[in-house]
Amino acid sequence: MSADEELAKDLGLLSALTIGIGTMIGAGIFVLPGTAVARAGPLAAATFVIGGVTALFTALSASELGTAMPKSGGAYFYINRALGPMFGSISGWANWLGLAFASAFYMYGFGEYVNQLVGVPTFALGPVTVTAAQTIGLVGAALFIAVNYLGAKETGGLQVAIVLTLLAILSAFTVIGLLNADLDSLRPIAPPGTTGEVLPVTAIVFVSYLGFVQITSVAEEIKDPGRNLPLAVIGSVLIVTVVYALFLVVLLAAVPTELVADNETAVVEAAELLFGQYSVFGVGLGALGWGMLLFGGLLATASSANASILSSSRINFAMGREKIISPSVNEIHDRFGTPYKSILITGALIIVFLLFGNLELLSTAGSVLHLIVYGLLNIALIVMREADPADYDPDFEVPLYPFVPIIGMISSFALIAYIEPVVIALSAGLVAFAALWYLLYARKRVESAGVFVNWVLDRSEEMPEPAVAAADSIRPNAARESDADEFDVMVPLANPRTETELITLAGAIAKQRGGTVHAVHIVQVPDQTPLERAEQEGRVDAESEKLLAQARDDAETFGVPLETHTILSHRSFEEIFDAARAFDVDQVVMGWGAATHGRAESRLDELTHDLPCDFLVLKDRGFDPSHVLLPTAGGPDSALGAEVVRLLRDEFGSRVALLHALDDDETREDGERFLEEWAVENGLGDADLVVDDRDVETAIADAASDATFLVIGATGEGLLSRLIQGSLVIDVLDDVECSVLLAETARKRSMRERLLGTEETD
Repeated sequence: MSADEELAKDLGLLSALTIGIGTMIGAGIFVLPGTAVARAGPLAAATFVIGGVTALFTALSASELGTAMPKSGGAYFYINRALGPMFGSISGWANWLGLAFASAFYMYGFGEYVNQLVGVPTFALGPVTVTAAQTIGLVGAALFIAVNYLGAKETGGLQVAIVLTLLAILSAFTVIGLLNADLDSLRPIAPPGTTGEVLPVTAIVFVSYLGFVQITSVAEEIKDPGRNLPLAVIGSVLIVTVVYALFLVVLLAAVPTELVADNETAVVEAAELLFGQYSVFGVGLGALGWGMLLFGGLLATASSANASILSSSRINFAMGREKIISPSVNEIHDRFGTPYKSILITGALIIVFLLFGNLELLSTAGSVLHLIVYGLLNIALIVMREADPADYDPDFEVPLYPFVPIIGMISSFALIAYIEPVVIALSAGLVAFAALWYLLYARKRVESAGVFVNWVLDRSEEMPEPAVAAADSIRPNAARESDADEFDVMVPLANPRTETELITLAGAIAKQRGGTVHAVHIVQVPDQTPLERAEQEGRVDAESEKLLAQARDDAETFGVPLETHTILSHRSFEEIFDAARAFDVDQVVMGWGAATHGRAESRLDELTHDLPCDFLVLKDRGFDPSHVLLPTAGGPDSALGAEVVRLLRDEFGSRVALLHALDDDETREDGERFLEEWAVENGLGDADLVVDDRDVETAIADAASDATFLVIGATGEGLLSRLIQGSLVIDVLDDVECSVLLAETARKRSMRERLLGTEETD
């Protein structure tokens, strides 16, 4: 896979939901009850509920950010985009190392359960004493690192099966536990000395709620993220919280507290005790209960560790894409098609953490690092809401804003205070390291300053001087070199025959605006072919490289910077709009396709989304801008057309003609006055002015008879009107012989405007 390839949408709701549930139902519920009950007694169930509620506030914030920015990297990407690369570096490193600590914790739990099957002795490795659980965990870690290195295929269905199996095992235990529950066993609910342990224990067990963020890490690959991502993120937290709370209550009500306290495999022994009271044909079921929960513990801890190793490579991918770390970390193995360097580095960290950590240290380290990320993520939501950048258009919005993100931020940071001081110190050291990493390494390489820094600097005259100075001091060097944002033009390429014309038009625009052209090749993969497999097909790289190499050659004519990207997707046309959002471009220049019907987007997208940026759609009949015609009625799309015409005039010395077709109640004098004023307002005062009292279609066809290039605004008619009566743009297209450029401005439209149209016309 080439370094500039992108991921496309291939995960449904069930797959996304099982990523979260499968990661959360792991060592947290199978290993930590013993620690929780030893310190908090029956209140241990409350600690899991508090952890779930804390996670829920952040899950709501993550859902809104995810639907607005469905990008690989999840929480890291949102923080980097909103708060800038300084905090992006902090969140990226915290997320990455937090996953490594969590993976080590899961493998430690895995070791505890395997040790129930085969006894492994403790031995010394130099000055380090390695327990049985650590020994088995090291072997397990090496196995899962190897699996990820080699690249297991088609694991989506397996993950669903694992989650359903785990839920079935926990449900069976809960039913048997309810049949034997005695509520008196829960009294006293708060034994002496346990109330003060509730929040510290919550901080320990919070590692059980890390899975929902991993859903956002693969947001770029989720189908219909506006609907499925919030359902998966919020749903996974709610389901797991209910499962945890009910499981703990039943466990403590059905078996003696002494059996659970300080016992890492308490649920296995409890299952053996409870199931042992029943028999089938005279055979006791104790061994069945023991085996079921032991298998569940092995399955849960193994799947959680595997999912965390996989997610860590997603974080690395996003950090490399934003140049926080070297993109070489994400280098793909020629044979296995996996980011092998990233996996090996993460694997080495897991092994080190396993050797030098214990169960509580690993769980709290994983918790505190993620709590830092969660606190920053809630701040990121507030920044995006208050700054309100033009491209921020979430399909899901957090209810009760701003209370939800504020509570999520405070609860996340506050919970850190109840973690052991040594872990807090370790985490503070990581934050300092990440900040220095940005200042000494990444600042020279990253290009985006982030929404918050730009928001402050744009209001430098209104903001306190220290705030402006602080924002300027952490701004990336690339952003500092240019006070104005660079103008980015994206060109989706599919047909080599039209590539030159599209790059020529985009290059001319980018040159006049001092911008960059992004050439994007969307490779459509059949639904039956997994995207991971398509990545390894040499023909994909060869096809893209040939097309993008031609684009690079054509762009050199204008001397404009060109960035190339290949996107593998099961879609084609629809992927253009996601790519425009992903690359945060200002304008898209694309070829006319079958889906074009008077507007840039398809009919479905027109009803459900607003354009992410301005669009120019070219019907190419030979690119010749020597004589450009622009019809106008004064609308925003013709204003965009005027902007493009000015650029063409300045670049190619085009002769420009403006046309205004009179309305039924408009006199010729009114039309001439309007056109003269509009021409001056839009920088085209030297253009030829034509006023025509015939219908618009006839007037354009006649005026275009000697033009070489026609620029026309998108139709203002609604979808229903066009379905019944057709579209002026389509009709004109058939009447003229020159190339036609459709210009459509990005703006928000109500459902009424989408269906019935806007009053203004172009």
